[in-house]
Amino acid sequence: MSNAPKWLSRTAVALGAALVVLLIAGSAFAAPQGEPGIGLPRDFSVDGHRIDWLIKVTTIFVAILFAIMCIWMVWACIAHNKEHTAEYDHGTSSHAIKTALLISAVIFLIVDGNLFVNSMMDLDAAFWNFKSPESNPKAVRIEVNAHQWAWDFRYPGEDGEFNTADDIVQLNEMRVPVGRPIILQIASVDVIHSFSLPNFRTKIDATPGHINHLWFQATGTGDFDIACTQHCGVNHYKMKALLTVMESDAYETWAAEMSAEGTRRYQEAVRNGSSERFQQSLWGWKWEPRDF
Repeated sequence: MSNAPKWLSRTAVALGAALVVLLIAGSAFAAPQGEPGIGLPRDFSVDGHRIDWLIKVTTIFVAILFAIMCIWMVWACIAHNKEHTAEYDHGTSSHAIKTALLISAVIFLIVDGNLFVNSMMDLDAAFWNFKSPESNPKAVRIEVNAHQWAWDFRYPGEDGEFNTADDIVQLNEMRVPVGRPIILQIASVDVIHSFSLPNFRTKIDATPGHINHLWFQATGTGDFDIACTQHCGVNHYKMKALLTVMESDAYETWAAEMSAEGTRRYQEAVRNGSSERFQQSLWGWKWEPRDF
């Protein structure tokens, strides 16, 4: 092998690299979704397929372009061997510039153009379309408050109003019903965090002094991860929570019990003369629907 021509070894390296990339790209699509191994977390959302399609199509385009470049390099190794007379060019000729611009434009339009056009369509049709969930009488509204290093979740109680005594307040645990729109308003009290739901293909920053909006709808029940995808300090790894998707009847039973528990604790605080301190411990804000 030490006596092999240099172009042959370069060809082998280029083909090997192309094969590895194509195998990885193919295994990402073939891997069982949600099972151990290479692949995306299993999608449990109504609109998650939009994100998966963009990822897969982009990966295919990039893999094809990489394979073309590897083939091009192999051809260059074979065609421009020691018998080929070198032609020195600084790449400043009109032909070279036009060729480079044309290739760059084609690659940009194929990969970035597809990403831009389809992502904007998906945002308008689904992820930023808050009119549909806000107008749904069965929608569940939750306020999310991030802080170092935990997630607080607040639901309105029986009165339907936030920041009252019968609210449901959960630490690092969010429960929602399946098949109903879930609308979240998210803020932070200290630094920027990022509320991420990998199984629902959506995330958004939790920003101090500002309320961000997010909505999703689950298609199946189970327990799922809530992650922080923004480095928020030395204990960033603690910024994890649990999302439990329940059947609608089970969720209604749970919500009624938790709201009653909140009312009971408030009444106990009133009897103990600490109702003012109890009220001061409440956090929350007036719900302002986002209609676009």
